This record gives sequence, C-alpha cells and structure tokens, in this order.
Amino acid sequence: MSVVVVASIVPLPEHRDEVIAAFKDTIARVHAEDGCELYSLNEAPDRLIMIEKWASPEALANHSRGVNLAMLNPRLAGKVSAPPEVVVLQPVPAGDPDKGAL
Repeated sequence: MSVVVVASIVPLPEHRDEVIAAFKDTIARVHAEDGCELYSLNEAPDRLIMIEKWASPEALANHSRGVNLAMLNPRLAGKVSAPPEVVVLQPVPAGDPDKGAL
C-alpha cells in the first residue's frame, strides 16, 4: 500500500530562493528513485510543502536514508528556521477511488 508524506519546510526569508533551488535540483533525482510515485514542491507565503507518495514503506525508508537526501540536507543547513516537520500518512479510501486518494 502506498505511503503519503507531507513535509513542511520554513526557509529563512533571505534564503528562500536558495532553498527552492536546492529542492529543484534534487527533485529530478528523487523522481528516478524506485518506488517514488509523487515528489512535489509547493509553496505558501511562509513555507514550502513537499507532498510525496511512495509505493511502500520500504521505498520511503530507502529514500529517507538515500543519497539524494544526504546531498540535500547540507544545502539547507543554516537556511531554514528548523528541521522539516514530516508527517507520514496512510490513505483512508473513501468515495471515488480516483478523487479520494493522492
């Protein structure tokens, strides 16, 4: 069963563009990871939100300890207000299967 992740990142205002650039550089490589179904950067005025979907908990675990995050994290150091807030979710099927799930 797929796993959905929502991660909230609050860049320091003076580093917002650098943080976005770091994620943009990483996204294509993450899209190529086994089990990546969705890895999407979204923005709000005060934060960035990653919405992710992984084919399995194992695929998410591999991503979490993989080279792409290991390369991204140093680029974020000193440019975000705190570590990302990461929430791992399990889908609850409801309604139209095409509209009721990520």
